[in-house]
Amino acid sequence: MKEKKTLWIIHQYASTPDTGMGGRHFYLAEELAKLGHKVYVVAASANHLLHTQPHLTSKFTFEKISGFTFVWVKMPPYAEAHSKQRALNWFLFPWRIQKLTQVIVDKPDAVLCSSPSPIAFLGAERLAKKLKAKLIFEVRDIWPLTLTEIGGYSPKHPFIRLMGWVERRAYKNADLVVSNLKNAVEHMVTQGLRREKFVWIPNGFSLTEVSQKTPLNKQATNQLPKNKFIVGYTGTIGVANALDSLIEAAAILRKNKDIAFVLVGHGKEKTTLQALVENKQLKNVYFIDSIPKIEIQAMLAEFSVCYMGLTKDPLFRFGVSPNKLFDYLYSGKPVLYAVDSGNYTPIKDSKAGMQIEPQNPQAIADAVLKFYNMTPKERTKMGENGCKVAMQQYEYGKLAKKLEKLLF
Repeated sequence: MKEKKTLWIIHQYASTPDTGMGGRHFYLAEELAKLGHKVYVVAASANHLLHTQPHLTSKFTFEKISGFTFVWVKMPPYAEAHSKQRALNWFLFPWRIQKLTQVIVDKPDAVLCSSPSPIAFLGAERLAKKLKAKLIFEVRDIWPLTLTEIGGYSPKHPFIRLMGWVERRAYKNADLVVSNLKNAVEHMVTQGLRREKFVWIPNGFSLTEVSQKTPLNKQATNQLPKNKFIVGYTGTIGVANALDSLIEAAAILRKNKDIAFVLVGHGKEKTTLQALVENKQLKNVYFIDSIPKIEIQAMLAEFSVCYMGLTKDPLFRFGVSPNKLFDYLYSGKPVLYAVDSGNYTPIKDSKAGMQIEPQNPQAIADAVLKFYNMTPKERTKMGENGCKVAMQQYEYGKLAKKLEKLLF
């Protein structure tokens, strides 16, 4: 019988499905707990990604959930992502977690610290050293590169320089570096990482969650167009998702009364896009409010094609790992992938749909027509290819086993 180990996952922005997204660390912790390990996920009680505040009882609140323990670290609240308090919390969090040694009885065999902000690594490194545990640094957003390439910050800014120093220190001192971005290693080696320390573990989907086969709520069902060839999108409606290109493609195809475009979700760009649809007087675009994550597969079952797009962002050359991609693949529907993700070409490789140039409405319209003109059998084959690759590569149970091997 294999020995059961203890893992501490330190991720300032982690959440449970009741408080936020749940997501990667929730599912990995759930699967590692099923394998018999003791897992603690350590997160801040206040962050801009939580939709419901956790109920706190003290400086450290323990919540037993899905076979593991969630540890909420009490932190000062702040209103939004660009708040100064958010930046202050980056420094306060690694300081506060030092007291975990007094409140968690199970000492870790491994400590995994996840970005985006690399500052938390300093706290995790100190804990791992004190507790003689293996130290893993996980990169899901390449900071400070993201801030200089997208945020427009100067590489000479003192704060950016500090982050760069922490990043290089993490690559040097961590026992392993994990990322959900397949080609991130190409950047990391320029910052001093030894290539053999790098491991790719993508995001994925929870088989437990999708197996529940939760039906779509009536309100959402009633908002769907009937008897149409639906090109559908689910997820955040933000700038990075380049959904204006999808609307422009809908305008190109407006004369085809069989094809409809459905956008499910919310985000900062939603009102702008709704205004664009109104301005163009489009009758083939439908907006549906966000639905619970457990209903996503029921929604995807209504689509003919699943759409995913991103902006032409140079950072995506390191790969992408959006959760919706794996939900799409599992759904068994063909995927229209309007993303330039460098050497990472998941849809092309698995023959699960089409990959096209991002932010190109004409290319989207042409691809939609190609899908529309295919036989149902051809589309089904693409969907089956996607589902197969989802089960082989992106199921959280399998990803947890890969992580288990690395950790222990």
